[in-house]
Amino acid sequence: MSKQERLLLLSDLMLLAVAVVWGTSYGVVKSALVFYPVLGLLAIRFGLTFLILSPSLRHLRAADARALRGVLIAGALLLGIFLCETFGILLTRAANAAFLISLCVVLTPLVEWWLLKRKPTRIEWAAVALSLFGAWLLAGDGALSFNPGDALILLAAFLRALNVCVTKCVMRDSALPPLSVTAVQSGVVAFGSAAVAVLFVPQQWQPVPSLAGHAAFWGYIVYLVIACTLFAFFAQNFAIKRSSPTRVSLLMGSEPAFGALFACIWLGERISTAAWIGGALIVAASILATVRWSALRVSAAEA
Repeated sequence: MSKQERLLLLSDLMLLAVAVVWGTSYGVVKSALVFYPVLGLLAIRFGLTFLILSPSLRHLRAADARALRGVLIAGALLLGIFLCETFGILLTRAANAAFLISLCVVLTPLVEWWLLKRKPTRIEWAAVALSLFGAWLLAGDGALSFNPGDALILLAAFLRALNVCVTKCVMRDSALPPLSVTAVQSGVVAFGSAAVAVLFVPQQWQPVPSLAGHAAFWGYIVYLVIACTLFAFFAQNFAIKRSSPTRVSLLMGSEPAFGALFACIWLGERISTAAWIGGALIVAASILATVRWSALRVSAAEA
C-alpha cells in the first residue's frame, strides 16, 4: 500500500469516527441546552475552540488573499449551517429534520459536479441512492409537510454540501494546515453567533453558568469542544484535502445512524424497526463508498 493510499484510508477512518462523534453530539447538545440557550452555547463552544487553536493562526501570514477569502467564506457557510440547523429543528418535526438534512448526501455530488467539475462515479451515485432511502426509513415516514423549519433544514443541507466543496477548493489551492482552517471557521461561528444573539435575540445572551454549580454543563462543553469540534473539524478538513467532497459526504452520511443509536442509549428514545433498517442502509452506503473497488478487481485479476 502506497503512502497516498494509507493517507486516504486514514482519512476515511477519521471521517467514520467523526460520524460517530457527531452522531452523539445531538444528545449531548440537547442536554447542554437545558442549562444555556442555543446561540450562547454556540458562542461558548466555538469560542473556546478558537482560543485553543489560536496559535495556528500564525500560518495565515503566509497565505495569499484568495486563500484567506476562501477560509472566511467556509467559516461563514459553517455559521449559516449551525444557525439554520438549530432554528430549523425548533420549527419542525425531528423526523422532517432528519430526512431533509440527510439530503446533503444527495446535494453534494451535484454541487461538486457544478463547482469542481468532477462527475461522481456510478458507485458513488449508488451509495447516494442507498443513503437517501436509508434516511427516509430512519425519519420514520415520508409524509413531509413543508413549513419554515423544513425550509431552514433544507437550506442547511445545501450549505453543508457547498461548504464541503468550498473547503475542498481552499485545502487544494493553498498550503494552509487543517488546524488553521479550523481555527478561522471556529472564530467566525463564535463571533457570528454572539453578534446574532446581541443584535437580534438578546434573551439568548445570558450569564455563563458557574463551574462550581454546573459541572454537568461544563462536562458537555468539554466533550463538544474536544471531540465534536477540535477533532471533528480537523479530521474533516484533513480528509477533504485528500478525498472528493462526494466521498466525504457519503462517509459523513452515517452520522444519523449513530445519532439514532446514541439517542436510544443516552436519551432512552425508542427506535422503530424501520429506523434501524434505515440506519443500517446508511452505514452500508458509507462502506460502499469506502471500499476500493478498482483495487479489488485488480487483486482478483492477479489472483
